[in-house]
Amino acid sequence: MLNSKHMRKIHLLLDTYGESHKNHVNKTIHWLCVPAIFFSLVGLLFAIPTEGIVEKSIWFNAGSIALLLALAYYFVLSKSLAIGFVIWGLFCLWLNNQIFQWVGADNGSLALISLAIFVVAWVFQIIGHKIEGKKPSFLQDIQFLLIGPAWLMSFIFKKLGLRY
Repeated sequence: MLNSKHMRKIHLLLDTYGESHKNHVNKTIHWLCVPAIFFSLVGLLFAIPTEGIVEKSIWFNAGSIALLLALAYYFVLSKSLAIGFVIWGLFCLWLNNQIFQWVGADNGSLALISLAIFVVAWVFQIIGHKIEGKKPSFLQDIQFLLIGPAWLMSFIFKKLGLRY
């Protein structure tokens, strides 16, 4: 039973997003590329130099700040989906931090790796939408850039029998 304005909004947003993601190939591409884009954005932001401001760490970087802002948006839409994003966001921060350490704490190397993932994932997203025959949802409303990950998370929640 939907009794909250925000719950209705999340369902409306997910349904609207799903309208341009019905083709099996496009959906499969999205299952691979939406997380890759999300991860690479965290990496690109993580790679922003912080020298002279604060010592970079897994907790103090532009990626963690952006994740907190996105989490606030998700929390307004769905508290339970927001919890899922805490887990996903922490994984993205952890893995980007591991890559950052692996490349010798070099911001440029992390940025290049993240940029490569970002570009390849978006190329496939464009291919998926060509196959689907519909434009990406964010072209009609920019907030759909954040709804894509929520759309995938909603399937995981359904599979686990969790409400969102």
